[in-house]
Amino acid sequence: MNITIRLETPADYRAVEELTREAFWGCMDHPTCDGEHLLVHKLRSSPAFVPELDFVAETEGQLVGSVVYSRSKVVAGDGRETKVLTFGPLSVLPAYKRMGIGSALLHHSIDRAKELGYRAVIIYGHPDYYPRFGFRRAGEYGITNPQGASFDALMALELYDRALDGISGKFYEDRVFEVTPKEIEEFDKGFPPKAPVQLLPLEVLENKLPESVFHALASHKIKYIASLQRYNGVEMLSWEGIDKAGLEKLNYCLKELGFVEKVFP
Repeated sequence: MNITIRLETPADYRAVEELTREAFWGCMDHPTCDGEHLLVHKLRSSPAFVPELDFVAETEGQLVGSVVYSRSKVVAGDGRETKVLTFGPLSVLPAYKRMGIGSALLHHSIDRAKELGYRAVIIYGHPDYYPRFGFRRAGEYGITNPQGASFDALMALELYDRALDGISGKFYEDRVFEVTPKEIEEFDKGFPPKAPVQLLPLEVLENKLPESVFHALASHKIKYIASLQRYNGVEMLSWEGIDKAGLEKLNYCLKELGFVEKVFP
């Protein structure tokens, strides 16, 4: 499959918003889209928006993917600010997932960000997926979220050697990311009606997994199978009742159901 990556144009705006809505419909434990299409819409008019890193992917003349970048910052304890990038939403049409489109968009945009001289990219993302692009736990650099917490899903990528040396503090996205449920509801009225996804309950796995593994998942208050996408393999192996054999069995079940597998450490 040939993938063409180019800059987004105003003529693409509505199609990209529709694509983003489809890509995130029923994602994680949201039965609809959790506002990512609204975020794309708002970002374009935000001072934080980086038009030079606003890319779409096409195949056979169809838009199938999109990535949007914005400026963000790390604020040190003394108030000193360091400018960085963040990206998102990264969207791929469901029918084209696992075909290398998301990877192509990321490789292309990261290479371009390096050419433009940016320091680093910091994101909230899935820690089983983004390390393959060079992302590491932001806590390794002394970077936390605004509340001072460090966790696997907060990740950083240096765009040149030692770019984050001496940089630590709290990571802040632009305030454009602060969308409300009311805003999402109003914006979504401009799109065709779409039935919410019926999320698969965790109980679907009860008779497929070792008892200790199922109980470990239930003890972490996981209600839906899709919610497992919030956790990575390393983290789950630290849960009482889950060993490598249990994680391997969980991976088999997730793959059968079309979900992303957990990566082994």
